[in-house]
Amino acid sequence: MRQLEEQCAENIFMAPRYAPSLRSRLAPLLLFLQLGFIVIYAFYTEIQSGVKVDGKTLSNIYPVFQDVNVMVILGFGFLGTFLVRYSFSASAFNLLVAVMATQWAIILNGIEPYNRKIRLDLRSLVDAEMCTASALISIGAVLGKTNPVHLILISLLEVFGFILNKWVIQTLLGTLPLNSIMLLHIFGAFFGLTLTWVLYRKGSEQRFEKEKSDRKTGLFSMLGTLFIWMFWPSFNSILVDDRIPVRKLEAVCSTYLALAVSAVTAAAVSLLSSPKGKLNLTHMQSCILAGGVAVGVSISVVHQPWEAMIIGFIAAVVSTIGHRYLKIHMLLAFQCHDTCAVLSTHGLPGLLGWLAHLILLIKDCDDHTTAIRFAVFHICTLLSTIALSLSMGLITGLLLKWNFLRPPQDRKCFDDQAFWEFPHVTLCK
Repeated sequence: MRQLEEQCAENIFMAPRYAPSLRSRLAPLLLFLQLGFIVIYAFYTEIQSGVKVDGKTLSNIYPVFQDVNVMVILGFGFLGTFLVRYSFSASAFNLLVAVMATQWAIILNGIEPYNRKIRLDLRSLVDAEMCTASALISIGAVLGKTNPVHLILISLLEVFGFILNKWVIQTLLGTLPLNSIMLLHIFGAFFGLTLTWVLYRKGSEQRFEKEKSDRKTGLFSMLGTLFIWMFWPSFNSILVDDRIPVRKLEAVCSTYLALAVSAVTAAAVSLLSSPKGKLNLTHMQSCILAGGVAVGVSISVVHQPWEAMIIGFIAAVVSTIGHRYLKIHMLLAFQCHDTCAVLSTHGLPGLLGWLAHLILLIKDCDDHTTAIRFAVFHICTLLSTIALSLSMGLITGLLLKWNFLRPPQDRKCFDDQAFWEFPHVTLCK
């Protein structure tokens, strides 16, 4: 009885302490940004009418757009619900961040020197949502340790950095649009790692006692994985040139085979690396996606089924071993607290996909001089992506360290009660 009274007293204390912070900061920020977006869209955007919009074209594009939308909203939203006391925030804040970042990405992607209007079509919506996916990856590294104001600022700055990197490598290095956008996994992972390194709190490895999951939240998180797994072939193939149907089919088949192989391999490696010889749900939630990440980065040069299967196999091995051993070592050795292990889920498979892209690019090139030139430009693309992601992550992290933004205290991290109304808390009063 006394324990219940103490819990009720703590809940009563929490509400007034955190409600003014959200009311005075989050609401004005959201209203200011949304009204600003409405003004921009009112005067500087137009629906694209210079392309074919007949029923056949729309029926081909819109279902794939829906697939990407499901991945971004449902997939990433449920994927972060594994934390036992942070499922409300993980799913709802994911939606809030996604819609704000997508509106921002449409504006940034549509800015062109000689066009006064930002053109809107399904393709621009897809491009914007893929830029948003990079921001959602980054947020996974700091999940539960930030407030909603932080998340909005992270998404806006990360999307700006990613689009800036896309413009740099397309303009200066001549990278194809497909290749530049599919680097979102590498950019998002290293941006998030830098961010969580800057925001690291001493002793957090002992103080984050609420960073755990249970059977119910694990099931919801697995549901997010299944959504992402099912729709990933659309995600990797939607930007492939529609005028070459064979390439579109290759992208879909390669992604599915890589995902299938990575699912089987992740289960096997999880069993082999477990002291008790049992499956680990975290590995099944994240590592079965490694094949989709790796083959997505190299999708423009993967033409044979066995190439995709090998990439998926190696990606799953690297990702599963990283999940088993790397997260704790990153925390202890580099003071980098990676909540969702984005390094193992997106960073390492993304780097593997980049390496596979380089190898397959050289293999298919007959002229050694051309191959060397391609390799140099490919390496510069990676270096530019990592440099910009680290720089933007550092700038964003330093900005978020201001006390004005009120980061949550250690004992309030990974806890929905800091941000949400709970009816049972009112009853305790």
